[in-house]
Amino acid sequence: MAINKNGTGYTFGFAIVMVVVVGAALATTAMSLKPLQQANAADKKMMDILGAIKVDSQRDNAKQLFAEYVISRTGINSSGQQVVLKQGEVEATDADDPFNIDIKKDYRSHKPAKGDLSWSNADDLTFPVFECQKEGQTYYVVPMVGSGLWGPIWGYVALEGDMQTIYGAKFDHKTETPGLGAEIKEDFFTVKFEGKSLADVGPTYFEVLKGGAVTDEHSVDGITGGTITSKGVDEMLNRTMGIYLKYFHNEQRAQK
Repeated sequence: MAINKNGTGYTFGFAIVMVVVVGAALATTAMSLKPLQQANAADKKMMDILGAIKVDSQRDNAKQLFAEYVISRTGINSSGQQVVLKQGEVEATDADDPFNIDIKKDYRSHKPAKGDLSWSNADDLTFPVFECQKEGQTYYVVPMVGSGLWGPIWGYVALEGDMQTIYGAKFDHKTETPGLGAEIKEDFFTVKFEGKSLADVGPTYFEVLKGGAVTDEHSVDGITGGTITSKGVDEMLNRTMGIYLKYFHNEQRAQK
């Protein structure tokens, strides 16, 4: 029996076949590209960590420089206790490696209530600390994530060997307003953090203030016109440092 190509059944059948074929092709393409996407994301993370200690890198040398400067990768719990320590090459398939912790995913699943700088629902999370050596000096790089005006913001802050003085910082965003909140990723903003220090007592260890309001070594001016994004950086930094400083205080006591 001849097929009626002008009939409704043929049209629907053809459409279903095309959806299946195209869907299968897209799924196959996505699966084949996933390892490359993961490798690119790992390279970008290494570049950001290195950037926090002022080491310039590119995708083609990030892995080499990361191995050269980052001597250990520690995972801590929300009480500041070490739960895992890794050294040597990063294995992408090692779920226990602190490098492979997806802090953005953890933040989405454990987003704290507004004003909860103690991050009271983070008891089951692990937080990465990257110990680095550069020109004979020790630095500790910690990642952080929070919320800006339109979406997620994140960053890496490097502390000097005293575990209190900020050596460098790198911030980024997904959808902040160009020319306003998006400026948190620019050098003119991040350089303000260099040489500043964290206060000994929280919950406010550091402040990102309205322009012109800086009063001491524990604060920087925020982005003009980017008030909400600046407040997001402030919240992100204080909430995260509230956990990391527990670990650093433990380390300082152990070193005495």
